[in-house]
Amino acid sequence: MSDLSAPGFPEEDVRRRARAGAAAAFPPPGDYGRVLFGADHGGDRRPDGVPDALDALRITPPVFMPQRLARLIGLGREPDYRDVELATPIGGFSSSMPVYVSALGSTRAAGGDLGLALSRQAGGLGLPMVIGENVVPMNGYGRLGEAADRALLGRLRAYAGELPDGRGGVAVQQSTEDADAEVWNLVYSDPAALPLLESGRLAFELKLGQGAKPGLGGMTVLDAEAAGRLGDRYGLDDVFGDGRVLRSSTPGTFTAEILRQQIRLMRNNFPRARVWVKLHPGRDVAEAARVAAEAGADAVTVDGAEGGTGWAPGAFPAQVGLPLAECLRRLATAGPPPPCLLVSGRIWEGGRAVKSLALGARAVGLGRAALLATAEDPESGLIRFAECLALELRLLISALGKYAPDVLDRDDVWSPDFPGNPAGG
Repeated sequence: MSDLSAPGFPEEDVRRRARAGAAAAFPPPGDYGRVLFGADHGGDRRPDGVPDALDALRITPPVFMPQRLARLIGLGREPDYRDVELATPIGGFSSSMPVYVSALGSTRAAGGDLGLALSRQAGGLGLPMVIGENVVPMNGYGRLGEAADRALLGRLRAYAGELPDGRGGVAVQQSTEDADAEVWNLVYSDPAALPLLESGRLAFELKLGQGAKPGLGGMTVLDAEAAGRLGDRYGLDDVFGDGRVLRSSTPGTFTAEILRQQIRLMRNNFPRARVWVKLHPGRDVAEAARVAAEAGADAVTVDGAEGGTGWAPGAFPAQVGLPLAECLRRLATAGPPPPCLLVSGRIWEGGRAVKSLALGARAVGLGRAALLATAEDPESGLIRFAECLALELRLLISALGKYAPDVLDRDDVWSPDFPGNPAGG
């Protein structure tokens, strides 16, 4: 078992799912007939103790279910949760369920054997995966003898080697430092990526920000040797006083017009790759998502303030950025959401995922949960975790009288404190 931890995140719940698979969607079977459940209404709190608005929403099945009737007629029998079809188009890819693996970049937790194990399992599941920023500037691409377990090419090969026909896809993220290293050019011209490119399963993701630290670039901690090697590429700050230094990426500068032009350049320079755009939970997130979608992005990813797996100043997770629920509210009230809206932020179980889908998301991202599940069992922890999540999704979607994720809507959730909700109090 890895010593990877995630304080403030439901770590043990995730690890239990990685061990037990679909059985973890239920209480322990040995408690059946002996324990009375239901007194605890559940619902996570943010690290600062404030109740999470997305968890506070209730999923609200109706009494009358015309879509269940239609399904019954089509099947010639009463449908049940096993008839829910989870396969979902995500950003130009075909996914086995409305889930993708969020950007995991150059942080130590996502490197080495753990990053390769996660890539293999994500590929085997047919889930789209984002390879995050700074992997090449930090660890190399993998063509020149760099450590394969940390280089970008190692993750790409590990993922593609397990990928079933017609499923999944890789989105390679690029930040300012990645652009200097010409990461997208390297991938686009690499024979190892050609099968993904030819099958339409390669995307490039333009990163404008991230949930863990909105307005800042990526950050990691380097030892003195690594700092000396990378000092000409990154900002270094000796804030720890023990030989280790803070490494900071530049966040990049964007206006609406710069974003439009960047997407047009991506389309022109890499015509066979899909275009994804990653947004942090800024106060103008709805406008930014609209600009990206109108400029032709195949997917727009929004990190809630609860998202992020990387190193961040302590003030940021607790006090900076909009919660995912507020991002979804602003996106919904600003008009039709992007055709393919992807969201992440503390997603680890089916209820939070279904609420996000009902509020306009096409799919949800697994970050910390994917890392923890893989750390629990590098061979099949993420696979079992996904089995549990898939079962929960099927149970919840079928309880609403529906049989596909893309037919969920805002009538399927309720809260007296969620403005604009037609089902609200």
